[in-house]
Parts: sequence; C-alpha cells; structure tokens
Amino acid sequence: MPFTKRLIVALVLATATAAFAAPTGTAQQAVGSAQCANRETPPPPVDTSEQPAPGQKAPPALEVPEKPIGGDRLGECGLILPPNQAQPPSGITATSWMLADMDSGAVIAAYDPHGRQRPASVIKVLLAMVVAKELRGDLVVTASAEDTQQECTCVGLKDGGQYTVRQLLHGLLLTSGNDVAHTLARQLGGVPNALRKMNAMAKELGALDTRAVTPSGLDAPGTSTSAYDVALIFRGAMKYDEFAQAVKLPQAQFPGRNGGTIMLTNDNRLMANYEGAIGGKTGFTDDAQHTYVGAAERNGRRLVVVLLRGQQQPTHITNQAAKLLDYGFGMGPGGVGKLVDGAPQPKPNVVTTQTNDNSSDTAAADSSTSRPTPTAFGTVGLPITAIAGVGLLAGLFLFIRNKRAKAARARRQAAQAPQGV
Repeated sequence: MPFTKRLIVALVLATATAAFAAPTGTAQQAVGSAQCANRETPPPPVDTSEQPAPGQKAPPALEVPEKPIGGDRLGECGLILPPNQAQPPSGITATSWMLADMDSGAVIAAYDPHGRQRPASVIKVLLAMVVAKELRGDLVVTASAEDTQQECTCVGLKDGGQYTVRQLLHGLLLTSGNDVAHTLARQLGGVPNALRKMNAMAKELGALDTRAVTPSGLDAPGTSTSAYDVALIFRGAMKYDEFAQAVKLPQAQFPGRNGGTIMLTNDNRLMANYEGAIGGKTGFTDDAQHTYVGAAERNGRRLVVVLLRGQQQPTHITNQAAKLLDYGFGMGPGGVGKLVDGAPQPKPNVVTTQTNDNSSDTAAADSSTSRPTPTAFGTVGLPITAIAGVGLLAGLFLFIRNKRAKAARARRQAAQAPQGV
C-alpha cells in the first residue's frame, strides 16, 4: 500500500478509536453521579428556604472530584466496611454517616460518606475554626442590633453588649447561637467575607463537598457538605486549643441580657452520658433534618463520628452516635479510606516550548488557575469532532486519488500522441 494511503488509514483508525474510547474526566463524573443520588447535590428542599432572592440564581453544584477524596472506596454510596467486619448496629437513621480515627486519619466504616447533604448547625464548627485561627480569645466584641435579630436558636445577645470572643465561642458551640454566629462573622470582616474565609478553609482541608452559605448553618441556596467533610473539618478544628477547650465544656457562664450572668448548657448529650466524650455539635433544619458530629477517646484512641440527615425516632441522634462509637472502638485499626491532610494539589502544567510571548503568557495563565489547557475536544463533542475528522480524511483521500488518476490519464494521452517531425 502506498505511503499516503497508509497514513490516511492510520489517521482514520486513530480518530475513530479516540471517539469511542471509554469516557474520562467529566464523563466519568457523570456516570458516578448517576449511580449515587446525592453525589452532586443534597436532596430537594422541603420548604422555601433555598429559593433564590428575586433576580438572583442559585449557585451551580460544586464540582465532583474525579477521584474520591480519601480513597476510591469512599466514592461508594452504600455501606462501606473492611473485609470480614461485623455489620454496624441497627437503628441508625442517618442517610449518610462515617466513623474515623482522629489521629491516624483512617476511615474505619461509612455509609455514603461523600453523599452531599445539608450541614445545619454543624457548619458552626467551620466558623469556630476560622475564629480560633484569626481572633484572640480575649478580644472584646460589641453586639449590634442586626445580631440580635437573627433567626433563632439564640443565646440572647444585647444590642451594644460587649463579649469576649471566647464567650461568643461558648455561645456558638454549646447552645448553637445564631445571633452569636452573626456577631463573629461581622468580626471576621462581615458575613460575605466570613463565608469566603470559611469556604477557603474547607477547600484547604480537602473538604470539597462543602459550601457554607450562611455562618449559622441556616439553609440557603447552594448549601452543601458531606459526612466525610464534616469529620475532616472537626478533626482540623480540634487542633485549635480555643476550640477544643470550648467544645468539651458541660456548662459555661455568659453575660446576661439584663445584667449578671446566665449559665449555658452544652446541648451535646454525649458530654453528659458517654464516657470519654471530648466534644461535638448538633444541628437541625427542616431541610437538613438532624445532623451531628462528635468525638470520644478510649484507651488512647480517638474516634470521630458524623451523622447527616438523621431522625430522632426511634433513637435520639446522639444515642445513634454513641452506638456507632461503641461499634468503632470494637473494630481494628484497618480502614476503608483516609482523612486527608489537605486538599490534593493539581499537577502543574509543564511548558516545553515557547514560540512567542503570547504563548508564554497563556501557559502561565493556565498553570496559575490549575486547570488543564483547553483542547479541541470535549467529553460531549469528541464523537462529533471525530466523525467530522473522518469525513475530512475521506475527502482528502478521494482528492488525492482523483488527482493521481488525472495525472495517469495525461501521461497515457501524451504517450499515444503522434510524434512531431
């Protein structure tokens, strides 16, 4: 076969193979999303709390990582256990839950750990983590009228009242004050800035299923988290002494609205009735249902448990958490995944040649955004592009064949023409 024909055939075969190869990238994400109902977004809301304001649109769903954070098995949306492990206790009502070792990071059991749900007030752990990182505990903050008008649960702040950041953290974590959450968000530069810092912290940790849209955890368009992320966030927050000391208090004194002091009682029931409990946070909204994160220590081993979208019947959510903790402490050190120590870093784009200044600028821009350089193909347009390529190559083949046929005829005619004298 002539070289030109061999070249055309090779190009046709290569293009066709690329067109119908197994899907990658976004296409794989779409397949995974179809298999797991909440892979991209939480279930539909049951009320109007997530309707965008007039003239606004709900934010798009967060991108699903190509590989599940923490290990391939954590991309499963059913029960995930190590080999030969006993079944978890009965009566767990949560749609998504997870058990992990806080020190080693081993995920020891889970159910749909990356399924996206709403956090409710467990998102206050993320807010408290940012506060513990950026604000001194003895810093004095003045409450505003806007703080006192937040949708409750509320501690009972007074317009113009003065509180230390440490006292506000007690009100945030023990009794889940939404008024306190707003006050702390203002101190972080205002609610939009506080949310930016919370979401930046989540991304830094590797909590890529999480988007905070209110500092308190009240539902709003675009809210999202997962059991995996909540465990990751709680583990990170416990590294800050201000947080760890506050979240384990059974009670704390707080300035009263009308003078004197009042007593705040920790609404995490495990602090009172589970041996070794070292802290936790409860949450509830109509859309999120009951949520919980908590941790306990036994024989030098610290476990964190997360339950999302649970019910209080027939067993209270904190009692379900206690049953899972008992189950986890009875398991060995092996696991099905890992709590990561930070977000996975994208591979940098390597530029091997530069033809001009513009190409250099383009390559630098692509690298700075950590996105691969766009290609002519996409996951949807690849087959169409391939078919067009096949047609182009076929046309090229016919053009070359016709050209050669014309040249051959011309040579034959020249050979048959009578010779001149």
